[in-house]
Amino acid sequence: MNPTSTARTLPMTMLGVLFLAVMIFPVYWMVNTSLQAASGAAAADFFPVRPDLSGYVTAVTEQGRNFVTSLVIALGTVVLTLAVATPAAYGLARFRTKTGNVFLLVLLITQMIPAMVIANALYPLFNALFLINNVLGLILANSAAGIPFAVLLIRAFMGSIPPALVEAAMVDGAGNLRAFLAIVVPISKNAIVTAALFTFLSAWSDFLFALTLTSTPEVRPITLGIYDYISANSQDWAAVMATAVLASIPAGLLLIFAQRYIAAGAVSGAVK
Repeated sequence: MNPTSTARTLPMTMLGVLFLAVMIFPVYWMVNTSLQAASGAAAADFFPVRPDLSGYVTAVTEQGRNFVTSLVIALGTVVLTLAVATPAAYGLARFRTKTGNVFLLVLLITQMIPAMVIANALYPLFNALFLINNVLGLILANSAAGIPFAVLLIRAFMGSIPPALVEAAMVDGAGNLRAFLAIVVPISKNAIVTAALFTFLSAWSDFLFALTLTSTPEVRPITLGIYDYISANSQDWAAVMATAVLASIPAGLLLIFAQRYIAAGAVSGAVK
């Protein structure tokens, strides 16, 4: 290895390690505090010399139902979002019209609207439809927020698919639906998986929709469960942090196992 090259890259490497340490430290402190039942978040020892799992026992006992509720909401949101966004993205990519461009502009504008505004607008509608304090209502709300982004992301990739592939399938007798399912969807796997992951993470971490559209313990996502701990001035920080650790596991596992799809899907459509 060239010593000159090493001398040039060493400062950047050290800076990268420093930034990584700063970003990872809150995660470490969360896990560290969750293992120290007798300490507060600010008074915890730097390392759990005598790990205590009582915080996790409390988290599972009190927040297990909320965990399952969040999982159902997030998975339901992913299914509904992809069911709407994937064919919509294909239609916008294949049948390009002036109306389609206007629709894309509208989708971009919707991404600028704060979630609180959307939640407040949905409340009277959902109240009239008896969707308040309802898992289906939260799925619909999260899907309404996630579909525009999913359409934009998937369309960017589908727009780079050579039309000849679809035309060849249609020459062989396939209709638009069959060509879409047999040709376009498999090729667009990376973009669809990426959209699914972002949708899941958004629904899993949702707080505003849950806070606005629910008020009963029967339908309470894990984010509201953590909020209840804090709002009640709880001194059991081990349970709070243990709940946060458990809530981080699904998102972390998805990001680890689908990292290659995210990397491929994020740049899909950028280069034809």
